Amino acid sequence: MIGLKITNRWIVVVGAILIQLALGAIYAWSVFTKLLTDPEGTYAFTATQTAWIFSLGLATFAVVMVFAGKWQAKSGPTIVALIGGLLLGAGYILGGFMGKTFVAQLLCIGLLGGAGIGLAYVVPIAVGVKWFPDKKGMITGFAVAGFGFGATIWVKLGGSWFGGLLNTTNVFGLPAVQSVFVIYGIAFAIMVVLGSLVMVNPPEDYIPKGWTPPARTDTKAFGGLSFNSKQMLATRQFYAIWSVFVFSALAGLMVIYCIKLFGIDALEHNGVLGAGAITGTAMAWYAIFNGLGRIVWGTVSDKLGRRTSIILMTFFQGIIMLMIYHIFIRLGITAGFIAAACIIGFNFGGNFALFPAITADFFGNKTVGRNYGWMFTAYGVAGIAGPQLAGHFRDSASGSGEPIVWMTPFIIAGVACIIGGIIMMVTKPPKDHNKATKNITEDTKTSAA
Repeated sequence: MIGLKITNRWIVVVGAILIQLALGAIYAWSVFTKLLTDPEGTYAFTATQTAWIFSLGLATFAVVMVFAGKWQAKSGPTIVALIGGLLLGAGYILGGFMGKTFVAQLLCIGLLGGAGIGLAYVVPIAVGVKWFPDKKGMITGFAVAGFGFGATIWVKLGGSWFGGLLNTTNVFGLPAVQSVFVIYGIAFAIMVVLGSLVMVNPPEDYIPKGWTPPARTDTKAFGGLSFNSKQMLATRQFYAIWSVFVFSALAGLMVIYCIKLFGIDALEHNGVLGAGAITGTAMAWYAIFNGLGRIVWGTVSDKLGRRTSIILMTFFQGIIMLMIYHIFIRLGITAGFIAAACIIGFNFGGNFALFPAITADFFGNKTVGRNYGWMFTAYGVAGIAGPQLAGHFRDSASGSGEPIVWMTPFIIAGVACIIGGIIMMVTKPPKDHNKATKNITEDTKTSAA
């Protein structure tokens, strides 16, 4: 399938944002967790079960991206994005009609919906970097900003706007959660299919008018090299950056999953009235700042460099994660809780501008569509580890009424972020792909011997 003819490269950005607004649905999962975990409700899932639906969606998202990167390079980005949108929509629609059980939601929302996101997500990044080699950080931020902003839309539509769809709808006589799944699935499919029509690569060797590619130096890479996936996987830089991505994403994904449960537990324990409304507001602001962080960190990285920006972001995130319980929650400061959610969301959003951009910088602009799928598997690992970390500690203290149980997962996540910053400090760009190729050849000869 061939998309529309592109006469202005900013049209690609518009299409990318439209796609990402729909894909951001996965970050709205916490709006459903209160109803899903109500012991007297329709579902009565445990916190760990709801975490597994979220985690499987994230893990499938990451694994499918590896395949999607190869497929879009071979068949073109338009068809890959379109099929991703149809899969995402189908997953939520089927989850609406069949999702009364944990297994049904796990397969429909987690597996099928996650696969749809994985197919569509890589396309705006790969296409955007090719159209904007002069603004990689900024344009990657814009290309994925909709993911964060989309979560705000789906959270507020489900929880409060127009009375909240979870409170007002029973499409086809379905329970509230399943009814919203059907509505969202239809919307997601339409949005991604429309956006896919402008997901078209530029002409070969395209260079923006008036821009001269900068010379590469030993201290800062600009994507001029071209590592294929095998060569990239032979470098220690890949594994260093991959590890940093895991540690940094773990914190943000843990908070996305547990912010409502954590906020209600902690605020109610401190006697704060209206904890449910406060956590809903925090969720929405988290998503807004998640989107802003993608744009701001991406733009900043064009000035400071990707490596420096990742170091600053991970240290900042680690400090806030270590502070949130003692400084904000234990004191019962409502504004502080919302502010912490905004900062965590802002830094978490930066991951999705900085890591695809540094993948392009270190391993090549032209191969980023294929290579970033491998890098993004870090997100899948973090998507399992972060939510499960929170769900485990919450379930282990069920009935205790003591929110101190949340302190341990936040400390673990905060320390992980700081370790990630340290790893990034000692990671330098690879020298050249010939060295990587040589290493692969030598390893093969050694194995044969």
